[in-house]
Amino acid sequence: MIALSTSDRPDTRGRRHATHKVVTLMRTPRFLAAALTAGTLLLATACAGNDVASSGSSSSSSADKGTVTISGQRFPEADLVANMYKALMEKAGYKVDMKLVDTRDVYMKQFPKSVDVVPEYVGGIADFLNSQKNGANAKSITTSDADQTLAAAKPLTDAAGITMLDPSQATDQNAFFVTKKFADQNSLKTLSDLGSSGKSVVLAAAPDCEGRTDCEGGLSKTYGIDISKVLPLGYASSQTYQSVLKGESQLGETSTTDGSLDAQGLMLLDDDKSIQPAQNLVPAVSTAFLKKNPDVKGVLNGLMSKLTTDDLVELNGKISNDREQPADVAQTWLKDNGLL
Repeated sequence: MIALSTSDRPDTRGRRHATHKVVTLMRTPRFLAAALTAGTLLLATACAGNDVASSGSSSSSSADKGTVTISGQRFPEADLVANMYKALMEKAGYKVDMKLVDTRDVYMKQFPKSVDVVPEYVGGIADFLNSQKNGANAKSITTSDADQTLAAAKPLTDAAGITMLDPSQATDQNAFFVTKKFADQNSLKTLSDLGSSGKSVVLAAAPDCEGRTDCEGGLSKTYGIDISKVLPLGYASSQTYQSVLKGESQLGETSTTDGSLDAQGLMLLDDDKSIQPAQNLVPAVSTAFLKKNPDVKGVLNGLMSKLTTDDLVELNGKISNDREQPADVAQTWLKDNGLL
């Protein structure tokens, strides 16, 4: 069976998600948000338990190349990009089983053994594999340059049986927001301003935020922000927004492509010391799967070559502000751009 996965901008998501949140879209990436529908894993992943929830699977009359499983993180942008992958893979003749989860570490337990494709973020997956191989305190291999980061991560991806395809110019880094009122009261424009203010804050963020250099760890050590508590309410999730709006927390995690903040009376604090690595979107594919299905490279690289950061901001806004479904937004964009 073939599996396709999405990711924290991160994942971190490292993003979206998630690092921006597998297809870890950690971004972290920011990297990488809203909950997706859940389901049960198919036979290929059922033996690994019910950690991975299905956000839906479908087949087309042309699906004669077998089944591909896509996984990723459970936030709107990751859902959007996963649905783009899904539509393109179905057009190419595959039956798609799509599974989205809360954090990168969940789907990475099954990728690439029973997951075939993951929409990822460059820095998110590089940091994850580095920490898995060399420990949580390993020296970071990520930089602000996507190609350099992928080159540094290649020994790790090769050892893991993962092939990284072409990174997109579209990028989505983790970011942190406050209410406009809180910013005005404390004269805040940057994360450095918050650190210098001496204010103790509660942080609402992804479940894997604590200790990460692009999340709580970097905010505390690099910026000197006094974080009294981390509430694991999710990356750019409705719970995270509401926690900050209600004053339960003062700082929330989202992405640089979040199109919903202004309408909610929220604003980003600038990452003026650049704790966020390159979080360009990039397809992560099981090397074994790609060897058997080389056409997948052209299918997904074609998407990466057209998708831009401005596209992500606009499409995320359709989901968060206009309440459109990620699958519908994905289909419309793909058709408008001649990919469907």
